[in-house]
Amino acid sequence: MWKTGRLGRDDVEVRDSEVVYQGFFSMEKFRLRHRLFSGGWSREFTRELFVRSKAVGVLLYDPEHELIGLIEQFRVGAMATPGGPWLLEVVAGVAEVNEISQEVARRELSEEAGVKNARLVPICEYLVSPGGTNEIQELWCGLSDLRDGGGTFGLANENEDIKLHIIPEAEVMDWLAAGRCNNAATIICLQWLQMNRDRLHNGPVSGTV
Repeated sequence: MWKTGRLGRDDVEVRDSEVVYQGFFSMEKFRLRHRLFSGGWSREFTRELFVRSKAVGVLLYDPEHELIGLIEQFRVGAMATPGGPWLLEVVAGVAEVNEISQEVARRELSEEAGVKNARLVPICEYLVSPGGTNEIQELWCGLSDLRDGGGTFGLANENEDIKLHIIPEAEVMDWLAAGRCNNAATIICLQWLQMNRDRLHNGPVSGTV
């Protein structure tokens, strides 16, 4: 039988760590070793870690009218991609100290999409890129009437210039299949919607807040 979980956090020995960069984000450098599957310990080595607080993303969905809300904004990490640095994404933001996920979701829905009355359905939580960052993203689906949605949002003091698009569900799924939605959180949310749309159309959903 296939098994996992033999090794855990107690099987890592951090010799020392230091903050090597502190700006909009931060970077830490670790000197460590860990236990091996074959027994014993690895040699000591270093790893740099991009440090970021937990992020929360929300897919806006109107099941009655089969509409999806996606935001478009500039992303510096996409400047070299063929499609350019303006990406279609789910609403998202980083949690502040002691802020619970639902509070983050509702704050970001208001700031980035002008939505204040969404019902939240949990999707999943995942590690964004654990080879180099400790960032965790928690995803939700926000159920709301989107017929009158759309427009430009964002906080000027955070250099946000965000456009909310309200798009027929079928069209968004065509975009997904064609690769137009090319960031992890949006892909995960839309694939989850494909698997769960029927229960969202059939009345109250377990776990909704």
